[in-house]
Amino acid sequence: MIRRRRFLWSSLLFLAGCTATTQTRSLQSAGQLPQKLRLTVTDATDSEELERNYGAFRSALEEVLGTEVEFFPVKNYVEAAPAMIEGQLDIAWAGPSEYVVLKARAQAIPLVAIARPKFRSVLVVRADSDIRSPADLKGKTIEARLGSTSSHIGVMKILMNAGLDPQQAFEVAMSGRHTLQGVKNGEVDARGFAQHRYEKVLQEEGLSPSDYSIIAELPLPNDLLVVNPLLDPDQIATMQSRILQNQDPLIQAILSVESLAAKFSGSMLEPAEDKDYEMIREVYRAIGQVDFL
Repeated sequence: MIRRRRFLWSSLLFLAGCTATTQTRSLQSAGQLPQKLRLTVTDATDSEELERNYGAFRSALEEVLGTEVEFFPVKNYVEAAPAMIEGQLDIAWAGPSEYVVLKARAQAIPLVAIARPKFRSVLVVRADSDIRSPADLKGKTIEARLGSTSSHIGVMKILMNAGLDPQQAFEVAMSGRHTLQGVKNGEVDARGFAQHRYEKVLQEEGLSPSDYSIIAELPLPNDLLVVNPLLDPDQIATMQSRILQNQDPLIQAILSVESLAAKFSGSMLEPAEDKDYEMIREVYRAIGQVDFL
């Protein structure tokens, strides 16, 4: 009964938001953007972080789209879904895992992908261990960061590709730290990373790839900008066209921020398609997290 009431409440909010938005935007000519668009980044937890890391991008997006863009902070990506349903949020910068949730819960529409040439999961072990391939991790322990596309979801896919059942064949030790200490101390047998994070950890800890080696890697779906389905299709087409035709200032704005430069070096913007994220859904099903879908 509780689930049913929540579903009905969400549906009513969706319909109310849809009606209000349609009444407002029907007055605009086809493709003309609203006077203000509200933007969030799903892994930025407050207004200060949004402004510090994404203020330059917001300003560049404002210039490219020719309309005001305002930050709309959310505490986490789960909060972005009801904000879209209620018509409070127009655009979200989301990682692959966050996108899958936004698509499932708010029918978010993929707009453009932020293609990152080095966005991949890597599985790292001590070079002096007897582990040479993902299959060797049967019965072992892997350290990962819960929900992270690169550290968790991508690593689960690597192990699944090796024929290992993620619910039975190995243990996962969830950790929020970005370090190789667990592998170094023998607390865990392997560590999942994003490639750029692995390279940064080696540099910060004065370690060598010959000591902590990659036994497998997997290219990942891109980060992307998604839009609220309440926007008119012509408006969405206009936004996509303007972004793709004027991507240089947007990319430069991202790279101008030190904390983002390493992650997005060599990036470009390209059309995004929902089918590119089926791998994420496959992993969620395999690890028993179908609620996200």
